[in-house]
Amino acid sequence: MGIDRGFNKKCLAVALCAVLGGSAFAQDATPAPPPSTSPAKPAADSQATPPKPDKAVQMKALSVVANRYDATNMRMDSINTVDVLSAADLQHTAVHNVAEALGLMSGVNVTTTGSGYFGGIDGAARGEGMFTSVRGLPSEYNVNLVNGSNVAQGMPYSRSVQLSLLPPSGLQTIVLNKTSTADMDGDAIGGTIDFRTPSAFDFKKDFSGSVTASGRVESRARDYGGSGLGSGLAGELQGKFGSEKQFGVYVSGYYDYRNIANSEIGAAESASNDGSWAFLHATSDGQNAPGYDPAHNLTSLGTNVGVASGFERRYGGNISLDWNVDPTLKAYARMTYAYALTEQNTTYNQLLPQDVTYVPTATPGVYTPNIGRIANRFWYETNPERADLATIQLGADKTAGGWTISPNVFWSIGRNDRPNHVEIDGREDKYSQDNFAYNQSSLLTYGSHGFPYPSLTPGLLNSVNNLQNMYANDYGEVTDIRSGQKRGGAKLDLRYDFEDGPLQSIKFGMKYSDSSREFTDRDYSTAGINDGTTTLNDLGIIKGYYNQIFPGKFDWTTPQISRSAVASLIANNLQPGDLDTCSQLDYNNFNCDTMRGTEAVTAAYAMATFQSGPWEVIPGVRFEHTSIRNTFWTTPQDADGNEQPGYFSNNHTIYNEPLGSLFINYRPDGNIVYRGAIWQSYTRPAFVQLGGGSQISVSDGVTTITTGNPNLSPIKATNVDLGAEWTTQNGGYVSLASYYKKLRNYIYDSGGGQADPNTSGVGTVLTKTPTNGGDGRVVGLEATYRQKFQNLPAPFDGMGFSVNATRQNSKVDLGRDGFENERLQSAPQRMANAELFYEKYGFSVNLSYHYTGSYLSTYDFLNQNSPWDDLWIRPIRRVDLHLGYAMSNGLQFDLQVSNLTKQYSYWSHIGRNSLANSDIVDAGRTTLLTVKYNF
Repeated sequence: MGIDRGFNKKCLAVALCAVLGGSAFAQDATPAPPPSTSPAKPAADSQATPPKPDKAVQMKALSVVANRYDATNMRMDSINTVDVLSAADLQHTAVHNVAEALGLMSGVNVTTTGSGYFGGIDGAARGEGMFTSVRGLPSEYNVNLVNGSNVAQGMPYSRSVQLSLLPPSGLQTIVLNKTSTADMDGDAIGGTIDFRTPSAFDFKKDFSGSVTASGRVESRARDYGGSGLGSGLAGELQGKFGSEKQFGVYVSGYYDYRNIANSEIGAAESASNDGSWAFLHATSDGQNAPGYDPAHNLTSLGTNVGVASGFERRYGGNISLDWNVDPTLKAYARMTYAYALTEQNTTYNQLLPQDVTYVPTATPGVYTPNIGRIANRFWYETNPERADLATIQLGADKTAGGWTISPNVFWSIGRNDRPNHVEIDGREDKYSQDNFAYNQSSLLTYGSHGFPYPSLTPGLLNSVNNLQNMYANDYGEVTDIRSGQKRGGAKLDLRYDFEDGPLQSIKFGMKYSDSSREFTDRDYSTAGINDGTTTLNDLGIIKGYYNQIFPGKFDWTTPQISRSAVASLIANNLQPGDLDTCSQLDYNNFNCDTMRGTEAVTAAYAMATFQSGPWEVIPGVRFEHTSIRNTFWTTPQDADGNEQPGYFSNNHTIYNEPLGSLFINYRPDGNIVYRGAIWQSYTRPAFVQLGGGSQISVSDGVTTITTGNPNLSPIKATNVDLGAEWTTQNGGYVSLASYYKKLRNYIYDSGGGQADPNTSGVGTVLTKTPTNGGDGRVVGLEATYRQKFQNLPAPFDGMGFSVNATRQNSKVDLGRDGFENERLQSAPQRMANAELFYEKYGFSVNLSYHYTGSYLSTYDFLNQNSPWDDLWIRPIRRVDLHLGYAMSNGLQFDLQVSNLTKQYSYWSHIGRNSLANSDIVDAGRTTLLTVKYNF
């Protein structure tokens, strides 16, 4: 029996409401196919099974897809649950990079922050998505591939891959595997994301190519008086050669550039870094008054307001070489490279509380804070980044009888450096603490939707408009961070296809990968300036002024700083003894934040495909052996607490993980598939948790050793997925899925610090190390519905809509008292996308709406040992627009507008239901115009 091809729309609406909890709608970007140079419909995915009346066949090669309809076919044919973005999707979406493009898929949350110097408002101030959470699991729980091969992980404090490095123009297809079969890497609790580039054999013509030019405008940069302009150039060329067109070459390249100037207000940042928070109703010593909920009792005593300006320059390209040696043998080589250079300069006006006391209120025993004075200060810092990612792979597919033999070797290098991060500051109260008496309980008042406004006295207002007259504190500070990984390996896949019987095929293989990574962090601080006269203006670092520090909110005039002038000032005043990374001795300072590590993973798997009528059953088993060796610096102290010269130490970690899987698909006809799957997966802890630097200190006769923990267990998961997908005769596509993940040994992202630090030992020797948490779970529902009104009379048959929605709940035990019932990081309960589109006569129009519900970003943000001070992200709502026209002569014009209504791109706050201490970024609107010529 089948189902009604028309599908009951009312029933689907009810299903979507159940997924969302009655909240928002969704989008699945679906533009029309590009002109004739677009890739032809592929021979599908290595994880896919095309419809065949009497036999299920696993595909032998990767594929790219041209449009949403090819993407639908791939999703329907796959033996596992996948989501696909086609070449047209990537070309017609108003996003900055592929991380933001992934946010168009159901179950994917795009975050603008990460670990370390990518965290918090510093990362968010760039105004673009950087990492992705899949089905409630953070980015380091994902596996990232390019053309099916693993990419290097260059991030300093986590296993994440910075996806903002990759622009949409550099790729053709993105395949998100939400479930994992035995022939896929086992360390993917979230998902496996495969970024694919085309080969010449994905195109219809023997020779074709394209050239694309683009220009962009950033509205917030223009609000500051800058041009806000950017540009881009991309091209591709493919050809097939030889007497039988057996050779194929594909080459592409891209370059783009964008200027930014985004607005920031940072009360949460000030609360964490400078203690600018208090309880509004407190005890006499400032503790939370009895009977008051601490999160609702917060008040802000200070804040930062500033501008994040700079640029981002990206370039890269892809090469694919293919040789169809004969009908039974195909060989290929794939090379990709992506580079991004970011200059981010933050100019901050800091308003910090001083001389805080607690005074009685009308309620007996209840006190309130009184800010004796406000310290007005200036702080300038840069957040530069130099990142690149390269991949190379060589492989072949050989058939002989029923056998298919697929060897592959791969190599990748990735770097995420923070070179020459500089800081400099000035202080109004450097020599006198008598200025700017305040005597209020809070610095901030709150306007529409909770936006914070500092209340300034006339003296403070005059001071914030004359920051150049502040006393210079020193000649600056410079930090150099280098982080990268090299990764290579080989794999061999073998499959045997049977002619008759329920056993359709068996597949087995082996894979070996080896990687090495290194991390260094060195900091130099110049001596203070204490002459009582030198101001910021005297240093020669000011190159101009912003007329408004936060246009539309605060019209304070603030300096524009020359980054090169600050760097020269530091270089001219730096002394040999200014190295102060984390110790006293130069020898230790040079090495104390140095870490090296190697990781070798050996895997073997076996799986089979059984088919009986409409049933497909795919059992499998995989085994992964991991050997990790870390080298790190140890800094000891003597019995009197004096620092001693350190030395490099080593530790070793081994994991052996058997992983089982069972996939069952039921295909009553070619238009519907029901899916059920259960599989096991895991994630290895970040290197900094396993082998972080060791510090040995002595106090009162007690020796405390703080170090990484090589005995950490991997995070393990048992995953269950149930779903259905079907197409309708009148141009519709529907997908419903539910998922459940049971987690064990949870470890959370703590930036560069330790997760769940635990002190153990007896007597006079104690050891402080990160530890595993407890159990957790994620349960969720996803729904997708896309409908093109192809039965309407022309020209209305080009209209359509799509909607996808996700509702999920998560719970995890951090392994700390009071943190037994936390949400997973980066896991909103509700996500949705909705799109109205038109595609006909060469026109394509896409109006889309994106919604992400609130989610938890950082546990225990104020270190209060309780979950009430977790850092949360407010819901994100964004409207995007795309207008395109493809002419018959090969010219194609596209206008893309991201964040049409200029919503805030980031808003975090301390406490789930309190906005008293918020960080906000206003990145404005981005408009991109592209002109493409296909030949």
